[in-house]
Amino acid sequence: MQTQSFKLLLWTFLTFASLHQGRGAKCSADGPTVNQTQVGFGNPPKFMVEVHNNCAMCPVIDVHIKCGNFSQALVSPRLFKVLGHNDCVLNAGLPLPPLQKFSFNYSHQKYPMSPSIWYFQCE
Repeated sequence: MQTQSFKLLLWTFLTFASLHQGRGAKCSADGPTVNQTQVGFGNPPKFMVEVHNNCAMCPVIDVHIKCGNFSQALVSPRLFKVLGHNDCVLNAGLPLPPLQKFSFNYSHQKYPMSPSIWYFQCE
C-alpha cells in the first residue's frame, strides 16, 4: 500500500513539474520565442513583436513575457497586457496553436523582451 501511494505521489509530482515553467512532455525543448523587428524608422521607432510557439504538438497558453517597464499605453491590453514590472501576458493568456505566431506593434525605443513563464496544453 505504501509503495502504491509513493508511486502515485511521484507520478503526480512529475506531471505537475513537467507543466511548470514551460516544460511539457511533448515539447520540453520547444518553448515560445520572442523576436522583435524594427519596422518603422521615425522618431520614435516602430517595432513588430512576434511570439512563436515552436512546439509542433501542443498549444502554448498563459504566455508571460519579461517586458521591463513596458507602458500599457503603447498597445491594447487585449494583445499584450502589463501585469507589473517585467511581467506582461500575451493575448489575455489564450492558447497559441502549435507552430503559430502572434504579433503586435509598438512605437517607442526598443524594450528587451523574452518569455518567462508558459504552459503547454497537451492532451
